[in-house]
Amino acid sequence: MNIVVTREDGKNDTLMAWLPTGVTVDEVPLTTTLYFDPDDVRAVLATSPANGTFRSLVVTSERGADYVEIALHASTSDVEVFVVGLTTSSALSTRGIRVHVRGDGSADALAPHVSRGPVLVLGAQSMRKELITTLREKDLEVETIACYETVGLSLDSSDAATVRNADVIFIGAPSAWTVAREYVKSDAWVIVPGATTGATVRFDHPRVIEGWGPQLKARLAELSH
Repeated sequence: MNIVVTREDGKNDTLMAWLPTGVTVDEVPLTTTLYFDPDDVRAVLATSPANGTFRSLVVTSERGADYVEIALHASTSDVEVFVVGLTTSSALSTRGIRVHVRGDGSADALAPHVSRGPVLVLGAQSMRKELITTLREKDLEVETIACYETVGLSLDSSDAATVRNADVIFIGAPSAWTVAREYVKSDAWVIVPGATTGATVRFDHPRVIEGWGPQLKARLAELSH
């Protein structure tokens, strides 16, 4: 079985720990992250009328972990922290930040748990709107702050051939699927972290497995037989 992991260099170690023995693994980064200057993020927050009063903080990706302290300084002392995904939760825990609720699907799955405003949502330049819309429908004040932008990479002929040869490929975000989809063969399994990316992939690819975690080792071992 040929497996391709596609996160940026240095970010695939956790994924590879979930793979069974006896598989062939290649790394083909599909995206790169452009991180915003922390001082710029801090300055944007300082102009918010809600600065210092946020009572709920939503962190949509581990890429925002390095900016959480900035967001906490703009929040109340009893702020509740909500995250999307195991990797985001782990990234905050290693920084000594207590997570109130972890959502293991799409960001909007957190909506039932967020009850206190104002709410600060920390994420990408082009973050999805479902959670924000749902929270505002609950009459909560919501502000967003972008701290990074994820952009797709162009594949050279060697990397394109590696993706074409994959029996299983990990896709971490819709932006990664935009790069990969023309190369992924129809019978390959695409493994995504949650429902948001799953919905994007399923639009034009039938074989999708949702959920990143240690349970994948047994699932992938079954697929290899």
